[in-house]
Amino acid sequence: MSFGKGHHLHLIDGSAFIFRAYHALPPLTRKSDGLPIGAVAGFCNMLFRYVEDNKQGDAPTHAAVIFDHSAKTFRNAIYPAYKANRPELPEDLRPQFPLTRQATRAFNIACIEAEGYEADDIIATLACRARAAGGTVTILSSDKDLMQLVGDGVEMLDPMKNRRIGPEEVFEKFGVAPDRVIDVQALSGDSVDNVPGAPGIGMKTAALLIQEYGDLETLLARAGEISQPKRRAALQDNAELIRISRRLVALDCAMPLEVTLDSLEVHPPQPEAVLSFLNAMEFRSLTTRVAASLKVAAPPMEAARGAEVTGAHDAPEAAPSLPFDTAAYECVRDAAALERWIAAIRERGVVAVDTETTSLDEMRAELVGISLCVQAGTACYIPLGHRQGGGDLFGSSALTEGQMPVAQALALLKPVLEDDAILKIGQNMKYDAKILARLGISVAPIDDTMLMSYAMHAGLNSHGMDALSDQYLGHQPIAIKPLLGSGKSAVTFDRVPIDQAVAYAAEDADITLRLWELFKPQLHRAHVTTVYETLERPLVPVLAQMEMAGIQVDRDTLSRMSNAFAQKMAGLEAEIHDMAGEKFNVGSPKQLGEILFDKMSLPGGEKGKTGAYATGADVLEDLATEHELPGRVLDWRQLSKLKSTYTDALQDHINPETGRVHTSYSLTGAVTGRLASTDPNLQNIPVRSEEGRRIREAFVAPKGRRLVSLDYSQIELRILAHVADIPALKQAFREGQDIHAMTASEMFNVPLDQMTPDIRRQAKAINFGVIYGISGFGLARNLRIPRSAAQGFIDRYFERFPGIKGYMDDTVAFAKANGFVQTLFGRKIHTPEINARGPGAGFAKRAAINAPIQGTAADVIRRAMVRMPAAIAGIDAKMLLQVHDELLFEVAEDAVDTLIPIAREVMETACDPAVHLSVRLTVEAGHGANWAEAH
Repeated sequence: MSFGKGHHLHLIDGSAFIFRAYHALPPLTRKSDGLPIGAVAGFCNMLFRYVEDNKQGDAPTHAAVIFDHSAKTFRNAIYPAYKANRPELPEDLRPQFPLTRQATRAFNIACIEAEGYEADDIIATLACRARAAGGTVTILSSDKDLMQLVGDGVEMLDPMKNRRIGPEEVFEKFGVAPDRVIDVQALSGDSVDNVPGAPGIGMKTAALLIQEYGDLETLLARAGEISQPKRRAALQDNAELIRISRRLVALDCAMPLEVTLDSLEVHPPQPEAVLSFLNAMEFRSLTTRVAASLKVAAPPMEAARGAEVTGAHDAPEAAPSLPFDTAAYECVRDAAALERWIAAIRERGVVAVDTETTSLDEMRAELVGISLCVQAGTACYIPLGHRQGGGDLFGSSALTEGQMPVAQALALLKPVLEDDAILKIGQNMKYDAKILARLGISVAPIDDTMLMSYAMHAGLNSHGMDALSDQYLGHQPIAIKPLLGSGKSAVTFDRVPIDQAVAYAAEDADITLRLWELFKPQLHRAHVTTVYETLERPLVPVLAQMEMAGIQVDRDTLSRMSNAFAQKMAGLEAEIHDMAGEKFNVGSPKQLGEILFDKMSLPGGEKGKTGAYATGADVLEDLATEHELPGRVLDWRQLSKLKSTYTDALQDHINPETGRVHTSYSLTGAVTGRLASTDPNLQNIPVRSEEGRRIREAFVAPKGRRLVSLDYSQIELRILAHVADIPALKQAFREGQDIHAMTASEMFNVPLDQMTPDIRRQAKAINFGVIYGISGFGLARNLRIPRSAAQGFIDRYFERFPGIKGYMDDTVAFAKANGFVQTLFGRKIHTPEINARGPGAGFAKRAAINAPIQGTAADVIRRAMVRMPAAIAGIDAKMLLQVHDELLFEVAEDAVDTLIPIAREVMETACDPAVHLSVRLTVEAGHGANWAEAH
């Protein structure tokens, strides 16, 4: 049956796959002969994933991988300088190109290239043929040059982001429909491919010109009508060069091609062909996975034990293609066996370490065992605290036989784990370091694969070990839930049988080492080595010390507050009932919805699947601009949350051994670099409200000591003034003015000496709202005013401070072009949804605008925290908490005056010498018997 209606052709941009594979993996060589195979390994993994993902659903009926035959094409005859400035191929990549063709054929996918033409021309010709035959086409590529083909049954799919590209997405990128893309490209040129274009005309201007004049030839013919002299001259003086540029960027949709569409029909891989190729490449893990998918036995690997990494600093023996064999992991039960492992660790100088415990709470968890891995595939587990059976009510059952005494194992491991010459690698190393620190071992130096992933991939994926293993190693780790069970029958890890524990625990260390060998050389390629080495890794021991120190909380104060909040909630309930005209359960969303929308007939009532009205915070915030009752409910909910989350729950978080509360900080909890606090979360306590201040009264200093708070003053506004270059804001900060009053004066033409609190409050809300890309909709909610008035405030704000709007537009444009934004210190925050359309588009843009500002502020305080321990080493003081822009210390009473100027200096100069802000950072300090007094 000939290709026609109902058929679906996939055209895969082979070069894009190759280069993505090459840059995603460290340099790999085949162990048997040293042949470079890193790009081939990644390419084969992509092909296998492609085959697996397209077995059902909208699967293609026909497919081909398209390659460039050589660098020289017919375009070089038109313009000899075409692509002349492209860099030479890396030496280790060149020999891998023919292997990728072999790989494509091995997977039984058509492989096409043509001398004198680019892969894009082949894709264009096949796409046009398929479209003319009545079929549909998906081009797997994000190459902008292919976007001229989109429409009438042809679409693109960006395989990196799994994002479809249709006519709307093309218009969003170029400002014109697909059939006019080549006109825009001809005008704007392309520095990468050395397409000259018109000097001084960028893509935006080109799109505006084509929109106005219709097409390129009409524009060139009427260029004399253009009023701007430079633009007119650029078109008139370079008309022939522009026409040449159009010939360069236009794809040949009718090139001579012997391949027929029918020959591209999809067929499953033939086991012998694909497994023979993978075996020859020595891709053991992938060979096993493909064999399992094809339901055949994997052939024996005769030539070698796996590919090894070469040329990657500190990672000479990585084996990402080595299969995971849990049966090969060793259970270390005595000192002699452990000493052999220690000798191997000392020989290599690198070891992945993982602990198994009875709890996720590091301050209460008991050590159950330790895993070690010195080489991919070579790992062990040292059981130390496994217990027999289910134990009695007090968990006092006897230890399982065949385990070393904990003290003996730790005595042997301590010198290695504390040896400066041996690198200890972990996944979330802060947890393991705290477990071992409680047992008298100070683990150093360290590397952390979770933080490496965060430095490279923030905003793209999660950084947990299971997700990283699946995404980057193609391996799903053993799940913990079947071992521990769930619900009432769940057990802790000390009840897991040792033979099952060995496979699970040692695999974790094995995965961690493999991830490290993969990620370590990639840090440099991703240009985030400085971020990792100065902002991520050195913060781990600092946070571990803070978390272990904890902070004292007064239980009696919390109890009194809980009662006071209950009384205030009762008062609010009475007010709400009066406004409603009847009593109802304020905590019931269903009853509240009936009062608001059925009885009071307020606008905006929408019922969900359950038939109940939606009464979330966003709904109530909108209604609060029209009526008092929703605002009172919001106040009641805030008190209810404070009571349950803090005054009640904080009492349960007091550690019985230390009498203190020990929060845990996540370094990867926010994409911007801000820390997240959990168990308990101490970063969501309202800072300025009366209730928030009262909760802080419960955080106290022991007798003879004081709590000292140092807080950056309006750091994000200062960073905004710097990055957006706002003279009025800079001057206000230099002169120490009230920045919110100054903004109000500028916006509302009110002299400072006539400023009212209400006007200042509105300006403050706008100042901070703009940092978060706030809309009139959001500001109306914040101020509880009509949306039209709020939008008027924002419009006036941008009129007074045009640089801020410029910064916002430039930041969004950069994010759209690059897929990420950056802080002043080089932290990358990826923005995968920035080009999306629909409800999420606005959020993605606001996040991109805010990220460089919030991220830079987060980087500043991270730098201060890293430097702080050394600066205050001689003072009887310890850093306890970080809450966004604030650091809290516990200090001896007679050392307060010594600590404050030293800590303030560290914080105010934290940017130096990496970044020089044009606005000085200032830090406000306070101290008291409790946190509320200190802040």
